[in-house]
Amino acid sequence: MALAGALVLALGVVAAGCGDDDGGGTTTAGGGAAQTQATDVRGSVSVIGIWTGDEQRSFQAVIDAFNERYPDVTVRYTSAGDNLPTVVGTAVQGGNPPDIATIAQPGLIREFQRQGALRPIDYARDTIEQNYAPDFVELGTIDGSLYSFVYKGANKSTVWYNVEAFRNAGVDDPDDWAEFLRNARTLGASGVPAYSIAGADGWTLTDLFENIYLRQAGPDKYDQLSEHRIPWTDPSVREALRTMSEVLSDRANIVGGTQGALQTEFPASVEAVFQNPARGAQVIEGDFVPGVVAESTRLEPETGFNVYSFPEIGDSEDYVVGGGDSIATFRDTPAVRAFVEFLASTEGATAWAERGGFSSPNRTVSEDVYPDEITASVATAIAEARTFRFDMSDLAPAAFGGTPGQGEWKILQDFLANPSDINGTAEALEASAARAYR
Repeated sequence: MALAGALVLALGVVAAGCGDDDGGGTTTAGGGAAQTQATDVRGSVSVIGIWTGDEQRSFQAVIDAFNERYPDVTVRYTSAGDNLPTVVGTAVQGGNPPDIATIAQPGLIREFQRQGALRPIDYARDTIEQNYAPDFVELGTIDGSLYSFVYKGANKSTVWYNVEAFRNAGVDDPDDWAEFLRNARTLGASGVPAYSIAGADGWTLTDLFENIYLRQAGPDKYDQLSEHRIPWTDPSVREALRTMSEVLSDRANIVGGTQGALQTEFPASVEAVFQNPARGAQVIEGDFVPGVVAESTRLEPETGFNVYSFPEIGDSEDYVVGGGDSIATFRDTPAVRAFVEFLASTEGATAWAERGGFSSPNRTVSEDVYPDEITASVATAIAEARTFRFDMSDLAPAAFGGTPGQGEWKILQDFLANPSDINGTAEALEASAARAYR
């Protein structure tokens, strides 16, 4: 009943904030700050998103920057948190969607497009093609039209480590997978387990698999597997699982061992590394890691903790697996167009980037605007990636790629418990995928 009430309240706010068709002027494409043919764009724009707390306050700063350019456009933001798919889906079914939604799952965007609920944003294509790498443009393209773009990215190809633990062991950032494994053995011998793994959260295990698979099998195979055009019993999957097992089977080198990892949730896995003395030397996860313990750690960036890119496997330099929150529109008005163009511009991305807690795939954002060197390095790695692929589990049906206790999450947890069962894991993944994609 509480959830139902929350949905009704959220939908009411969305309905009240729906944009209108008033206002003049149309937008023109171009990089940098948003440009318009007229300065009298007016109207309202309703936005519903997942951002809460500090993220919501930062997005409000973006809205404030937009209003400096377009003072006659009112932008109303409503946070739905993790319930966004349900809230927006219910609003779409009721015929009263928001003007814009920030959506983290490309699969959900495609579902809304198939329902005929979304409006294309081809009017912003020139801006987005100029400011974003081709892989990002392709991600937002459906049936030849552009329907979304990633505004807030997440670099999941990062490894965060305790500086003192690495210094005491005498190891540096690894260049490739072989050196990564050698470092792990040295770290373990120094008395600090190399790996802190959040096995209680199955999504961390899918992230590890995806980073290995993209680098080992390549982007074409990654695309085929993400769309289930090849089975999970393909030799490339077995090979990636075999490589993944080189970490998971090093039981004595995992904080708490295998059983401890299976009971460790993500925040605890970060806390084990972000303390001195460290309980674990490194945690393999996205650029959001520092924010998890920002208020509880005394370690400082660079001197206490640091980061390196997920190690290369073969010729995989500048390969990035990531996630992100995409902008998708349900209405097409001059006010909506102006706001979309602004978000796709340098100015629209910089307004949040300079506040921190934000990685922009927009290549025109200067790394100098980020609040520290670590944030700048992981953010620019997304924008400048030679190959970028979206988190595969977010591309899959939720029953397979995004539900606790089933699908990929559960099967890879079982693999953590028994990393020698490569064939059985591949067969279980394929059986689950076949049901979900059917």
